Amino acid sequence: MPKTSARLLSLLSLLQARRDWPGALLAERLEVSERTVRRDVDRLRELGYPVVATKGPDGGYRLDAGAELPPLLFDDEQAIALTVALQIAATAGVGIEEAAARALNTVRQVMPARLRRRIDTFQITAVERHATAPPPQVDSGVLMALSAAVHAREVLRFDYAPVSPSRMDKGGAPRRVQPHHLVTWGGRWYLVAWDLDRADWRTFRADRMTPRIPTGPRFVPRELPGGDVAAFVAGRFRGFDGSGDWPCRSEVILDVPAGAVSPYVRDGVVEELGPNRCRLVLGSWSWPGLAATIGRFDADIEVVGPTELKDAFAHLARRYAAAASGRSR
Repeated sequence: MPKTSARLLSLLSLLQARRDWPGALLAERLEVSERTVRRDVDRLRELGYPVVATKGPDGGYRLDAGAELPPLLFDDEQAIALTVALQIAATAGVGIEEAAARALNTVRQVMPARLRRRIDTFQITAVERHATAPPPQVDSGVLMALSAAVHAREVLRFDYAPVSPSRMDKGGAPRRVQPHHLVTWGGRWYLVAWDLDRADWRTFRADRMTPRIPTGPRFVPRELPGGDVAAFVAGRFRGFDGSGDWPCRSEVILDVPAGAVSPYVRDGVVEELGPNRCRLVLGSWSWPGLAATIGRFDADIEVVGPTELKDAFAHLARRYAAAASGRSR
């Protein structure tokens, strides 16, 4: 028979794995008697775990939600996933950075050495996408209120601050929307909603919203244009030609640090490949325009694809050479 402490951890792990467990099946899995299972359940309750007894022919046990947070048990994969999520949360810009860092430190301290070594190799550096000020912080209470309205499918009323004090929002009345999705884009949080007063889909910046309480009546969800929220939001923030993407898109490798590229790329993807090398995926309305945009980074360029971008670089090279020599085309 395993020691009591090890057996309690095994029992807790089983209770977390599925909703209901017959007592006899738990006893069989733990290789103990049902009486021992009952005693171990009582010990878990004393530690704060809300284990309730279930009735019926196969009466057993269930781990319910409680009033307080008891000690938690994670397997290796869950522990690693949690540390990754906490590191990402520390860059989310919702006012929980300090709490996420403290939670990460707490989890790390109780990890076995084999897991601690693995997560210590995973470090995230947040690189701002814009050269101007970083994205504004969003109150976590606002995000919770928006998320609750989305989940409950209830009409949301809120005040929407103007972009600047000199610009007054037309109408002045609180906005009324049917909230459908809470999303992140480019370091900011947005609410995708059906605007009841304008009879159209809108995206609202969460940092400018002040929800009003209480929420309104429930509503029947609408079908988002295109059916995909990611494509819909992407289309709102970049050249949208009906397909949900730029008509010209390419991938290149630049001999320049990612940090020197990211602040000037609004709709692209920058991936660090080394201290002085990065991958850039970018789109534009035309191939020459895309080539000119990439050329501004003053770095050696390796075109991964497609061939249209190479042709555009050759076209610009001839044009620039003619301009440098004073010759007309």
